[in-house]
Amino acid sequence: MADKRDYYEVLGIPKNADAETIKKVYRQLAKKYHPDINPGNKEAELRFKEINEAYEVLSDPEKKAKYDQFGHAAFDPTAGGGGFSGFSDFDLGDIGDLFGSFFSGFGGSTQTRRGTPVRGDDLGVKLSISFEEAVFGVKKDISYNRVEHCSDCSGTGAAKGTKPETCQACHGTGMRHTTQRLMGISFQSTTTCEQCRGTGKVVRNPCSNCRGTGFVRLTKHIRVSIPAGIDDGNKIIQRGLGNEGRNGGPAGDLIIMVSVRKHSIFTRNGNNIHCEVPVTVTEAILGAEIDVPTLEGSEKFTIPEGTQPGTSFTMKSRGIPYVNSPGRRGDLIFTVSVEIPHGLSSRQKEHIRSFAESCGEHNYAKRTGFFKKFFK
Repeated sequence: MADKRDYYEVLGIPKNADAETIKKVYRQLAKKYHPDINPGNKEAELRFKEINEAYEVLSDPEKKAKYDQFGHAAFDPTAGGGGFSGFSDFDLGDIGDLFGSFFSGFGGSTQTRRGTPVRGDDLGVKLSISFEEAVFGVKKDISYNRVEHCSDCSGTGAAKGTKPETCQACHGTGMRHTTQRLMGISFQSTTTCEQCRGTGKVVRNPCSNCRGTGFVRLTKHIRVSIPAGIDDGNKIIQRGLGNEGRNGGPAGDLIIMVSVRKHSIFTRNGNNIHCEVPVTVTEAILGAEIDVPTLEGSEKFTIPEGTQPGTSFTMKSRGIPYVNSPGRRGDLIFTVSVEIPHGLSSRQKEHIRSFAESCGEHNYAKRTGFFKKFFK
């Protein structure tokens, strides 16, 4: 046992680490050194075994207590520590706690390990589209990675011509029952079988394609229809396109999270859109037929004479379609901004002064009344 590294050193954790820390660190290391991530790397394979062996002990309170007291001798039959079995038949492709860390639910509860159907994980994909694509709808090609049953072994994990064997340690139940006597009283306990990781099956000859897991990760390509009127942050759910389930369980869903890029002119508020339209001083004073940008192109709109800066006008049904109400659209609301001319000639300035005087000294009386109220 002298050549065996300390389990705490293997996981890189202190001796006072709690169960949650041990589990978290284990999953990080196991994922890093998993054979599927490091195909053909013998050093990673050995490290993976070492990590699993350490976790098997430190994650079990009873075994951890024995290890803390006696070290590796607690599980060495020749040292009188009672021995510890379960690693000699460990299979790299065996689905267990590690596979569950990759695909949540696959190595989960006692019921899961006993063969209860488990739904596959949902998968999330981010999709960025333009403002116009969100307004009018679009079809997009999406690629993502999905966990599926291995086609070579039909999901059994066993090589062709073989099949998983019933675990002899637990007789296929996935659970081990032990009885201990203390002060003349018998205490019974039930734990997950260490030989089969609670599956009730042992794969002696693992499938080379999936390394005995029964699952493979494949890149999928699909075309998705984005409905007209979709908004930033909306989700599109593709049923059954997530990871495949286990033990006959249904597949998860593919959830597409949509982000909409900003537009150079329009801003969105619900199904209404807003923009600013500049007009000249003359157009604002006399009224005019102006060009207003819409989602379909420029349209004519007549503003009345005396239009003030900041005045808003509404063009009905020129906004964004309602996703669940075909034919219904929001409005386009535009705000007038009056462009003040600069760089006037002397003659133009004189005309402006004359106009101001004709209006009564620049509406001095009105402004005087305003200031009197303001400074009361």
